[in-house]
Order: sequence, then C-alpha cells, then structure tokens
Amino acid sequence: MTILETPAGWPADETEALAVQDELRARVVLDEPGPPVGTGLVTGVDVAYDDERDLVAAAAVVLDARTLDVVDRATAVGRVSFPYVPGLLAFRELPAVLAALDALSTGPGLVVCDGYGQAHPRRFGLASHLGVLTGLPVLGVAKNPFTFTYEQPGPARGATSALTAGTEEVGRAVRTRDGVKPVFVSAGHRVTLDDACAHTLALTPRYRLPETTRHADALCRRALREATVREGSAA
Repeated sequence: MTILETPAGWPADETEALAVQDELRARVVLDEPGPPVGTGLVTGVDVAYDDERDLVAAAAVVLDARTLDVVDRATAVGRVSFPYVPGLLAFRELPAVLAALDALSTGPGLVVCDGYGQAHPRRFGLASHLGVLTGLPVLGVAKNPFTFTYEQPGPARGATSALTAGTEEVGRAVRTRDGVKPVFVSAGHRVTLDDACAHTLALTPRYRLPETTRHADALCRRALREATVREGSAA
C-alpha cells in the first residue's frame, strides 16, 4: 500500500485551517432529510493513528442499509497532515478518509463518521467538512459529548435528549441499548438531526456503536498494523 503524502495546498497551521473552516461552513446543508432509513447503502469511516511513525490509516466500509451486510471496503494510509489541535482534527484525518472513499468500487450512499458534525465549537466537525467536500449526506456518531452538555436520556433504547451549547441544540444523546451509556449524534451535511438519530438507531441493533463504526474501526486498525510492519521492515 502506498503511503499518501500531505496534499498540495493543505493548511499548514491553525490560522489557515480556521480560514478554511470559515469558508466551507457556509456551504453546509441541514434541511435535507437524507436517504430513507434502512434503504440503499451506508458507509462507516474511521481512522487510527501511529504517532511514533506519523501515520494515519483510514477505512471506509460499505453496508447494505437493510441487512447490515458488508458489500465493499477500502483503506488508505497517509502521513499525518496537520498538528493536533482540538477542533481541527478533520485536517489530520481527511486526506486519508477521502482516499479510502475514492478507493471504493461502489458509491458510499450515506456516510457515518466516528465523530462530530454540528456538535463542534465552530459547527463544522469532520462529518460536516467531509460532507461539504464530497457532496454526500454525512452524519456523526461520537462516543462522548465533547464540550457540550446534556441531560441523561431515558433508560430505554431509543430515548434521546438534547446536546446543547447554551440554548442551541447541536446534537442529541441517543440511547442505543437499554441502560447503556448513550452515543452523541449530530447532523453533518444533507441530513437532518431527526434523521441522523433514526439512522443511528437502525445501525445499532445489537451494540452501543453503529455497525458502520464497528467495521470501520476494526479495518483501519488492521490497515495501520500492516503499514507499521512495512515501515519497520523498510527502516
């Protein structure tokens, strides 16, 4: 597997990245419903890092939205393209994520990120950024609430509560398993928050995290292990 280098013209520092966020945020669409729940294809994307070797591996795994069977998968490994700055993690991950999506043999349909969309300090997390760059409907499902506040949703699967920044609802805490810690869902691009929550529940028939995330997490970790072994042999 070829190790991707940082794309030409990619932001090199926080000032440049913030300017890109400000420019692209105006293109986010939040009033489209997205594809009907349980139809078509749905793709999970996730990344894994090896900071010692300055590598990031991305995986894209396509599922049949009705059966949740895997129908396609692809990976990409690149050099970490941006320093670690909270709120700007998309700039570290996007080159590899975009390459993994491009390597798929089928269209991705709806994309589910392991991260945030509107639940972001500048309302432009990875799910929104990826959606604007690709034009795809994208939502974010995160494991924690980031810097935002919420009341515990009811204990039963399907219960939700608002994830808020002051009085603004930026996402929702969604209980995907009875009595288990919720996940944190936010709209990214071309999907509403209501529909993002419905998709999340459809993708979690057995576990807390969506099947898309579970498959993509396992695959990107495997791709990273294989890349680090190759890097070690070449050293």
